[in-house]
Order: sequence, then C-alpha cells, then structure tokens
Amino acid sequence: MIPGEFEYFAPVTLQEALTLLTEHGDDGKILAGGQSLIPAMRFRLAVPGILIDINSLTELSYIRQENGYLAIGAMTRESDLEVSDVVQNGYHILADAAKVIADPIVRNMATLGGNLAHSDPANDHPAVMLAYDAQIVAAGPNGVRVIPIDSFFTGLFENSLKHNEILTEIRIPTPAANNGGAYLKMERKVGDYAISAAAVSLTVSGGVCTAARIGLTNVSAVPMRAMNAEKALIGNALTDDVIEAAGQAAGAECDPSQDLRGSVDYKRDITRVMTKRTIRAAMERL
Repeated sequence: MIPGEFEYFAPVTLQEALTLLTEHGDDGKILAGGQSLIPAMRFRLAVPGILIDINSLTELSYIRQENGYLAIGAMTRESDLEVSDVVQNGYHILADAAKVIADPIVRNMATLGGNLAHSDPANDHPAVMLAYDAQIVAAGPNGVRVIPIDSFFTGLFENSLKHNEILTEIRIPTPAANNGGAYLKMERKVGDYAISAAAVSLTVSGGVCTAARIGLTNVSAVPMRAMNAEKALIGNALTDDVIEAAGQAAGAECDPSQDLRGSVDYKRDITRVMTKRTIRAAMERL
C-alpha cells in the first residue's frame, strides 16, 4: 500500500522540533530511525498528518560514560551500539541485544530512542532497559524530566511521554563489580521477533543473590519485569533448584497470546527455559 498524505518537516535543532510538536499537537509524529513507523505508514496502520523528521539532530547521537551511568543519545543507531567498546566491554545485556535486533540493514538506521518510544513489547530494548533499571530523559516545552523505566511503559505501544515531549537520552546505571547480566532470545529465524526472550541482571555477594532484575520480551501486552522470578532469586544461593524456581515463576507470570509463533502454553514454557538459560549466562559474567 501507499502511505496517506502528510506534511513533512525536518528540524535542525531540538528546540525547533519541540516547537513543531507543540504547534501540531496530536497530528505530529516524530520520525527517528523509521524502521517501525515507515512500515506502519505504508500499511496505513499509522496515518500521521504531520511528520517531524529528527534525523538531522546529531546532538542526540552519542554514547558516553557519565558519573555513575552510561548516557546514550536517543538518535544513536543500533549499529553504533554494536561497535562501541564501552557497551561491548561493560554493558553486556545491551551488547547481547544489539547483535540480535532485526538485521544489519535495519540496525544501520534504527535508533535506541525510537525503539523505546515505539514501546512495542515485542522489541528487544524494553526488556533490556527494565533489567538495567534505566532512566528515560524527555525534553518538552517546560524543560527536561527524567522518567524511571518502571513507570515508562503504560500500555500496548503506549508510554508516559507527553504528546509534546521528545525522548532525548537513555541512562543506564553502571553495573557493580559483583554484577552479571545477559540477554538471550528464542526466535524462529535470524532477525525475527522473539518467541520469548529474557534480560537478566544479577548482583551476588558472599554466594547469595542480593539483587535481581528480569525483563521479558514479547510475552505480554506491555513490556514487563518477571518480579516473582526476581523474588525467587533474591536472598538465595543460585543453585539449580533456585534457578528452576525462577524459571517456573517467569513462565507462570508472563501473559503471552497465541499466534503463529506458538500457543500460550508453549510460550510460557519457552519463557521458563529462556529465563533459566539467561540467569546462567549472567552468572558466568559475575
């Protein structure tokens, strides 16, 4: 199909983009990498009247270590995450995810900020950021605000960004020395959406798990944490029985829907398996 008619703007500053977004209200739609929006427009699943292309905002493309966290500009391409030494050496969950998102052609254009702003529970980054306890920075006409990731995703393809705000930065806390993390994905073929995937962050002290965060991909209508699975780990040594209990909890608390990737029961069991595998992968990186 052919997209519906729209008016196109290409601002060169963040302030110009915010002004356009404020002026056009709900008709305005931000175009970042466009790897989700353009296909949706092609099939008229999205019909924005105003398209605000922020690809010229190079000020929003960066990866840098700040005081206690990794700051990533919203327009940073997925391919940049793949080759970043900082990401590859110190942020293993993100490094794992960067390799399995779609294909190289998509990763050359897709942006981290666009991925999160799209808020698709089938995308890989929501679970990753939930595992990291990341923060989302949003700019609007009234200034900048920081949104905890646990309160960012509010529904299917919905988040807490206001209609006149733009996601500008993602902040990931620097993992502690006794922390390990991983992201593993089960997919039908390379580049596909996950049947199920898990992002796991573990902190272990004295042989006991003192903190855990687990994000799940594509097994709920809203990007979710497996909190019962986290509780099964925290306060315990990571034995086979404890890991099995965490996997069972993740499978039970997720809420998948039946589709071409499998039945509900199948997806719950895959989630159990993937959670266990990812916990073990995170343990190897402690």
